[in-house]
Amino acid sequence: MTKATFSFEFFPPKDGEGEIRLWEAMSSLESTAPDFISVTYGAGGSTRDRTIRITSQITERTKIPTVAHLTCVGSTQSELLEILARYRDAGIKSILALRGDPAGGPSAPWDPTPGGLNHADELVALAAEYGDFTIGVAAFPDGHPASHGNFDKDINVLLRKEGLGASFATTQFFFDVTKWITLVERLDARGSRLPIIPGILPITNVKQLVRMAELGGTPIPDEILQKFAAVESDPEAVKALGVELATELCRALLDAGAPGLHFYTMNSSTATQEVYSNLGITR
Repeated sequence: MTKATFSFEFFPPKDGEGEIRLWEAMSSLESTAPDFISVTYGAGGSTRDRTIRITSQITERTKIPTVAHLTCVGSTQSELLEILARYRDAGIKSILALRGDPAGGPSAPWDPTPGGLNHADELVALAAEYGDFTIGVAAFPDGHPASHGNFDKDINVLLRKEGLGASFATTQFFFDVTKWITLVERLDARGSRLPIIPGILPITNVKQLVRMAELGGTPIPDEILQKFAAVESDPEAVKALGVELATELCRALLDAGAPGLHFYTMNSSTATQEVYSNLGITR
């Protein structure tokens, strides 16, 4: 059996102080020997240039394989090719090809950039034609917001991306292991060989959790909401509960055969490190 991978996701900081915190978090997590680190775009492609710079610097400084996010938002096809060239020249070998969210979030109307691409499958095809990149895509255990509950549509989209050159997927964060199992089983039944790496968000801030869940269309189970409601006035208790729940989910996923775990760090190392330690992982 292939050993599970462990990876971390960061977002480009908005200012110098944020950049210091990013490198501090990354330095703390480097000791866990992650299999890769990914760097996101902001809403509406607003942090594209910082994403390119930070991803390039991670590759140069740490030698840890980096996965650079690439979205259709705000870029023409020629600009996307230019970004791919910049990634290649920086030694980046993997990208996560996404449609991306409009500035108003996933539920806002989608308005393609003139001269750009309309869907992530087109971006997968472009990257596959351009050069020798390992291409990842997004998966949604709770369903993509734009699918409006049509899970078959999500499966078909993933199969098309796989056929065009995608070789792995990371998921939106979620709370119920059975959702990941269902997604994987549905893909397996259609002959897919796409590894679906579950995304894990250790919750440290209740307001942030609710905001992210609303933006991403992730339902929060009532049981979890009630647990956090009971401790929300105590930040340390919130963090402890978030680490506990994330640890339980990770154990269930690994027991179910997950090919890896992808942690949404929110540019902080402490909660992710605690979950990692609780799992007793040796590298």
